[in-house]
Amino acid sequence: MPFALFNSPTELVVTLVAVILVGLSKGGLGGMSMLGVPLMALVMSPVTAAAVLLPVLVVMDVVSVAQWRKWVDWRIMRLILPGSVAGIVIGWLTAEMVSDAVVRLIVGVVSALFVAKAVFAPRGGPVAATGDRPLLAHLCGTAAGYTSFVAHAGAPPLQIYMMPMQLDPKLFTGTTVMFFAITNALKLIPYAMLGEFDAQNLGRAALMFPVAVLATWAGGWAVKRMRSEIFYPLTYVSVALVAVKLIWDGIAGL
Repeated sequence: MPFALFNSPTELVVTLVAVILVGLSKGGLGGMSMLGVPLMALVMSPVTAAAVLLPVLVVMDVVSVAQWRKWVDWRIMRLILPGSVAGIVIGWLTAEMVSDAVVRLIVGVVSALFVAKAVFAPRGGPVAATGDRPLLAHLCGTAAGYTSFVAHAGAPPLQIYMMPMQLDPKLFTGTTVMFFAITNALKLIPYAMLGEFDAQNLGRAALMFPVAVLATWAGGWAVKRMRSEIFYPLTYVSVALVAVKLIWDGIAGL
């Protein structure tokens, strides 16, 4: 039986919920993609959760790119992608040195500071999307590549760079989708070399593919009909909830 690939009904149900949340987010609806590994880690090891989720993310990326390929700011992509490659390499080389708890805590704190800055900082005009912050782009791209590699949680560093620009939700989502589609494809190589794709993990991922496609399509459908004044607050709230979860899990795991 295919479902025997999961060790318990609870593990199957939690994985389904995680894939649905991540799929909605990959479609562009909020920041829930970072909940995938923490949620699945409640019923399996974080390493296994990340290995199961990566092929599912790649399938979601195919759907997302098909939906959002016309709304990509390639100037921003050229600034942030080199850092992402560097971050993936750093994550690969240090995979055995950094615990899951430390990674969660780092990502959670960064996320919380990002939301706090957005809520409490003095209001000003949006940052012009002119590409005049290359150093910040490289730093955020590297942080996004690294945290994406170790926990599929690369959204906060990327959002720190992009959200102050107040891009149109379609352009913001399309650029984000393309960034993580490329990043996740690159991650397949080191994950395979680390031996994370055994038959059970790949089988679990394959069972989630239909759910991933439907959830990603639904997220994209919703965002294309969403106004900026709804999109950005929803994203901030999603990131704040994820930050609390990651900080809690990080402290508990130390």
